[in-house]
Order: sequence, then structure tokens, then C-alpha cells
Amino acid sequence: MKKLILQFISLSLLLLAFMGCNKDKNLDHTAVTAVKQIFTPQDNLFVKLQPATSASVVFEWEQAKAEDGGLVLYEIAFDKEGGDFSAPVYKMVTDNGGVFNKATVTHKTLNMVANLAGIPSLGTGKLKWTVFSSKGINEVKAAASRIVEVQRPAGFATIPADVFLTGTATEAGGTLASAAQLKQVSNGVFEIYTSLKAGTYSFVDRKAGTPVSYSISGSDLKEGGTTTVTGATKVFRMSLDFNNASVTMTEIKEVGLWFAPNNTISFNLNYTAGGVWKAESQAIVFKQESWGRDERYKFRFKVSDGTTDSFEWMGSVNNDNQRPTTSSPASYWYLIKIASNDQWNYCYKFQTEADNKNCDILVSFPAGAPYTHQVVIK
Repeated sequence: MKKLILQFISLSLLLLAFMGCNKDKNLDHTAVTAVKQIFTPQDNLFVKLQPATSASVVFEWEQAKAEDGGLVLYEIAFDKEGGDFSAPVYKMVTDNGGVFNKATVTHKTLNMVANLAGIPSLGTGKLKWTVFSSKGINEVKAAASRIVEVQRPAGFATIPADVFLTGTATEAGGTLASAAQLKQVSNGVFEIYTSLKAGTYSFVDRKAGTPVSYSISGSDLKEGGTTTVTGATKVFRMSLDFNNASVTMTEIKEVGLWFAPNNTISFNLNYTAGGVWKAESQAIVFKQESWGRDERYKFRFKVSDGTTDSFEWMGSVNNDNQRPTTSSPASYWYLIKIASNDQWNYCYKFQTEADNKNCDILVSFPAGAPYTHQVVIK
């Protein structure tokens, strides 16, 4: 019995030693060669970055080889011009999850990398790049590296997910937690309809903690600082474009209900707060025509760029509409900006019950929902 036990222990030790050898052998199979040659782009390629577009640069190199004959994984690394890639400013897996020996890098990503490397907005600078090959561990740096020179646009490398307005000049006041949210209308573009009074304001990327702030200087959007307002209170549409660091301030002087049958403004709506205009207890009287009673309407905005007054039109997404009912979808009242100042097109129709009644009319530009309006029959 004792002999059998000793034989079992010896066999177990041999098995463990064999497994250890196999483990070491498998680890040896993680070895890969370094990339020896880079194909594209050529050294010192100059790229004028356009991060708001889908433009990209393709980086490609010779394949590395794995000891086990299997797939090699790649990462492309970027560093400052004089860097040695011991602490690259940015690394990313290559195309097809790191399997392809090329990387399609968008201008948006290159703009972010340039910012990380210390190249300022509107500045020109050089990025050094190379490739690391591996089997997931034990990565090997390529024997070659190249330079790509980039010119950054005026926009921000990192565009905030949310933007809020705060300060003593705003409707919400200077308490950060009460800041008013802007609506994102397209990639990197935010807007808000609001009033500004004497005081200061800024834009922030969040309503708690230590947010990143932005301010306006002329028509430019800059990181940090505040903007000062003087004079009487005015209502604006403030449009911020983080893609090119620009701001458009449009004063809203009047909002009127355009009654198409009379080809004129029936009455103006008064600004209240929070991007809402309202007219209360206005008499709505359809116009009698030979074919029936006409009830078409839309909205005309009198705006100013600070120098010149002009008109903008807000109406329906449909060129023509039927009269709404109490069961009509909310989308019937959605407001869109329309280019046509035609008397009839893109009009809404009042509900039948509104004829010869007093109504409240509300026009609303919320941050978290579609722009819309409401007719309340009294």
C-alpha cells in the first residue's frame, strides 16, 4: 500500500511538471515580430483637419508575424513630435477590431489627438506615430515611425454632450443647479430661446461639480470666462456651434400669428419665460369665403442680427393640413422653420370649435422636446 501511494505521488509530480512545461511553451507562442515597414501615409504628410465632416486618414503598414502562425493584433499609437512612445498621448486598435494592418482615423479623432499633444485650436503641429503588434500581451513596438503634420480648426476637440446657460444675466440666475439647458439641434450645435438682462452669463457642460465653462467674445465661442450684458432686457435665440467655435446671436423682436386669409398678422404674442410666447383671450374668427370658412395660420418672427431687421417664418412640416381634432397627434402642432413666406403654404388650421371663440395661443421652444405650439379654446 505504501508503495502504491509513493507511485501515485510521483506520477502526480510528473503530471504537474508536464503541465508547467506546456504552460511555459504556450506562453512562448505569444511572441510576435515588430512591424518593419510603414506604407502610408508618407512621412510629414500635412492634413488640414475638418472634424465636422466624415473625412479620415488611412494608416497602413507591413504585417507582423506570430510565432504560432496565428493572427496578430495591432494598435496605432500617437505621441508628441519628440516622444518615444513610452507614454503615448493616444492609442487605438486598428480596423476590424485590431486584426487589419491598417487604421482608418477620422479627422475628429486626429483633432482630439492633436489637442492631447498640446496643439492649440487654429494651430499647426506635428504628431509622431507608430504601431504596436501583439497577441494581446507582450506587445512589440514597430521598428519604424513617421510624422503627420496637422492644422487644427477653430472648433473644440471635445464637444460637450450637454450645454447649459447660467449667470446673473439669465432667467434662471447664477445658481448652477438652476441653469437652463440648450437644445442640441445637430452634431455639435446647440441653441436656446431666452431673455438676457444686465449682468453676466456663461455656458457650462453640467449643472454640478466643477463644469467646463464657455463664454462669448464677439462671434467666437471660447473656453472659460464670462460674458457681460448691459442695457435693457432682450429676447434672443443663441446658437452655439462647437465645431467651429462660433456663436450667432439673433434678437427676437416680435412673434405674430399670421392669419393667411387676411394676409396679415392678427396679433402678437408676448414673451413670458423659458422660451415661451403667449397671447391670451384672443378672438379667433374664421374668414367667410364662397367655398366655406378659412382658418389657416402660421407664425412670423421679426428678428435682428444686431444691425438689420428681417422676418423668419415658423409653420407646419406639411404644405397643407386638415383641421385638427381633439384626437390629432401632438406632432400636428410641431413648429419648424420654413423658408417660404408664401401667404398660404405650410399653414396650420384652427380646430372647428375655435371659430368665434376666444383662445390662448402659446409658442414654445423647449430644450428636451420638439418645438411646438398650443391653441387653448375658452
